[in-house]
Amino acid sequence: MINDYIFILKAVCHTLTQTSSHQVLICRNYKGDVDMSEIDHFFTLLMQQEEEGLLCPVMSHGNVHFLWIKHSNLYLVATTNKNSNASLVYSFLYKLVEVFTEYFKELEEESIQDNFVVVYELLDELMDFGFPQTTDSKILQEYITQQGNKLEVAKTKVPTTVTNAVSWRSEGIRYKKNEVFIDVIESINVLVNANGSVMSSDIVGSIKLKTMLSGMPELRLGLNDRMLFALTGRDKGKTVTMEDVKFHQCVRLSRFESDRTISFIPPDGESELMSYRINTHVKPLIWIESVIEKFSHSRVEIMVKAKGQFKKQSVANNVEIRVPVPSDADSPKFKTSTGHAKYVPEKNLVVWSIKSFPGGKELLMRAHFCLPSVENHETEGRPPITVKFEIPYFTVSGIQVTVHVFPFTVPLFTLTAPCLMF
Repeated sequence: MINDYIFILKAVCHTLTQTSSHQVLICRNYKGDVDMSEIDHFFTLLMQQEEEGLLCPVMSHGNVHFLWIKHSNLYLVATTNKNSNASLVYSFLYKLVEVFTEYFKELEEESIQDNFVVVYELLDELMDFGFPQTTDSKILQEYITQQGNKLEVAKTKVPTTVTNAVSWRSEGIRYKKNEVFIDVIESINVLVNANGSVMSSDIVGSIKLKTMLSGMPELRLGLNDRMLFALTGRDKGKTVTMEDVKFHQCVRLSRFESDRTISFIPPDGESELMSYRINTHVKPLIWIESVIEKFSHSRVEIMVKAKGQFKKQSVANNVEIRVPVPSDADSPKFKTSTGHAKYVPEKNLVVWSIKSFPGGKELLMRAHFCLPSVENHETEGRPPITVKFEIPYFTVSGIQVTVHVFPFTVPLFTLTAPCLMF
């Protein structure tokens, strides 16, 4: 058992009194061990921690514990008076967000209010007596629809996917053309100090499928995994060492643990097959240099130079360079070699947006701000410059994927990661 109550709340700001309160949009009592009025203490604790600048994901009042996440303008809160598995509770809360988003496209106050009957039905199916049950949105959509006013006797029985051994795939699926699409998406996280040395770096990746196959096909996926190559005695070629591997429930884990073969009957449509992490040294793909010049504490000029350190045939898309500026800066002026820059005063940032950044290119941005002469900016901290971008058809880890589909005579093919995000 992981929790007793699930609440979905929204924050309410009172303009006249400059105070905040909360409103419960919907709640579900699974056991009755926790009084519903306990939720009133959650927002009080939340406001206290926000004022102190020490927000904690778990808060307690007496023997009642509140585990919460925030999505858009909503708070999803689970309550329990037991020593529950916190990681399981948070996995369930994020799964709630995923399922509601699948149903309503956007999880906001309006979508909850307009679909409260469907939300209650989903809460009943997702959890029973405090234990998670059916959490696959594709299965839930087979018997919980947004057309609640239509009742057909033929649809009152439970779908076979709920009780079937292969619960993630329905029987009798037929396609005129059998196809499989695989996307390997990798994100890299790199922290560089002021001297240009890489302090930490890692790669977080996922393999996503879109299957349009008839019947109950079996797929086998092969990776250039170092451990697999060692088991089979193959030492040639580039290999990767994957850590924190997480699979979809369709993967036969016993097979993977014995010979590192990823064998599974795939869900129909889109799904995430697996995720992984790779600890390796990664050089920054977009190198940033910045120079800050101050003039008698009355104005400051910031020069930022960005250089693409990846192959010329590749292009980084949706590049966003965030440059921190003093908190009292005003009268911004910008000059960029490409893209556009804007000042975000509420976050004390200059955001330089570049739609397309070819490899090997060097781009420049200059920013000019006025400063109050009485302010001493030497005491202010200097947050790092952050860079976000996407590079299609590019991979840092060098992971390669091979797939074989049974019983179809689909030829073996190899894929490399088609998208990288920083």
